[in-house]
Amino acid sequence: MSLTTLRNIPPWEWPPNAARMILEILEDADADDADRLLAVELAGDSTVICDELAAALLSIIGNEREPDELRGRAAIALGPALEYAFIDEFEEPDEVPISEPMFNRIQEVLHRLYLEQDAPQIVRRRALEASVRAPRDWHQSAVRQAYARDDENWKLTAVFCMQFIRGFEKQILESLASDDPTIVFEAVCGAGNWEIDAAWPYVAALIRDEETEKDLLLTAIEAAVLIRPHEAPGLFSPLLDSDDEDIVDAVHEALAMGDAFWDDGDDDDAPTIH
Repeated sequence: MSLTTLRNIPPWEWPPNAARMILEILEDADADDADRLLAVELAGDSTVICDELAAALLSIIGNEREPDELRGRAAIALGPALEYAFIDEFEEPDEVPISEPMFNRIQEVLHRLYLEQDAPQIVRRRALEASVRAPRDWHQSAVRQAYARDDENWKLTAVFCMQFIRGFEKQILESLASDDPTIVFEAVCGAGNWEIDAAWPYVAALIRDEETEKDLLLTAIEAAVLIRPHEAPGLFSPLLDSDDEDIVDAVHEALAMGDAFWDDGDDDDAPTIH
């Protein structure tokens, strides 16, 4: 089985040797560039990530001879494992895909790499984007500095990070009005994650606008039900007639998410879609 085959099937159907296949490509500096990029992407999946794969990713991140794009993607691949470990706090160590020493090592390497002024910009940005999945004290100032730069790439990184780091409601609201659709996308994610009520008019407008790009629309649907769970269903009715199954599915998932906000005894008052 090839890596391309792995990419095209659900991770829970991967064979037992999937992690070994991925590791062999990661450690083979002579492997095809496209294969190594794919291996990095697959290595971060929760079904295979472990200390051994994490160590291989760290080796790539810290190797100046590796392509910048590969190093950046290797950093991003570690983000989900960091987030899982941060949320669990190692209360159930066997349920966390990486060990606590590896968790600390990853954070130390990413922080050090972010601080290296001579490191490629894309690598430093990706190191910051990955590390915020497990927030630490230094992230607040790092995100503020990134947002203040006169550089749209760093600003995009900052707005992405704001969905994981508290204290940036003002900047998220500013970013919703950006001319850069990628920044708007990340701002919508942040507005939803922090349930920023002042973002409601922006999010609602995106849902009502038939010209909204699909990815942004899907994100706005999720954000809407997080921000105003009782009002969001009123926006969704037209979307249920969409020919796009992804959009219809997103609405149903959002409604199911919204159910968590309604008291069991208030069924008569809960919003519905007909």
